[in-house]
Amino acid sequence: MRSSSYRKMAATLAALAVLGTVATASAASADDSGKKPQSGPAYAKVTGSAEFALPYVKDDDIRSFTFDASAAPYSRPLPGIPTGLPTDARGTVKISHYSAQRHVTYTSEGRVDCLVTGPHTATLTAVITKVSPGGPPWVGKRMGFSVYDGGKDEGGKGHGGKGHGGSRDRVGFSWNGVNLLPGTAAAPEAEVGTCMAPAPYAPVTKGGYTVQHADLLPPPQG
Repeated sequence: MRSSSYRKMAATLAALAVLGTVATASAASADDSGKKPQSGPAYAKVTGSAEFALPYVKDDDIRSFTFDASAAPYSRPLPGIPTGLPTDARGTVKISHYSAQRHVTYTSEGRVDCLVTGPHTATLTAVITKVSPGGPPWVGKRMGFSVYDGGKDEGGKGHGGKGHGGSRDRVGFSWNGVNLLPGTAAAPEAEVGTCMAPAPYAPVTKGGYTVQHADLLPPPQG
């Protein structure tokens, strides 16, 4: 009786060993097939470059933004918030404005510090680090941007090669009359907080943007 129990146990252990070998081989096969294993949460991103038109201004100026921003949650410790925020981000923003009246192109660059996305939309802010000669006194100021990713353009091209005039993308930004302090004589612009920007009101005329949405993550454990 005891011998029979030992034989059954040995058979069961052998079967489990075979199943374990098969499972390991299957996992290895899946990895060899080119499928990458899950490696942590997806992070939000905004990328692309585009020219846009101001609906309320008719001129020959050429305005463009270039974004390369990625979420980096809980990476910027703050006083009283040592973990940082779920909206922390990194990357760059480049601003270009060709003045047809002056025949000069002014450029600025900024360091991204905040990014929040929803499906097809994003708001981000960047602190300006560089301004070309003759440009506005923006160094050290935080500027806000918004993006609407309208998907593929009407010509059928993806965001990597959007054609002229077919994009449904839009952008918005926190200056030029949309961030004023009411009730003041000179109507100065208000300070921009992290991730603060108006709705994307300016239609893209050339180029395009891609918004990769990801929900904000909970604080790190411990």
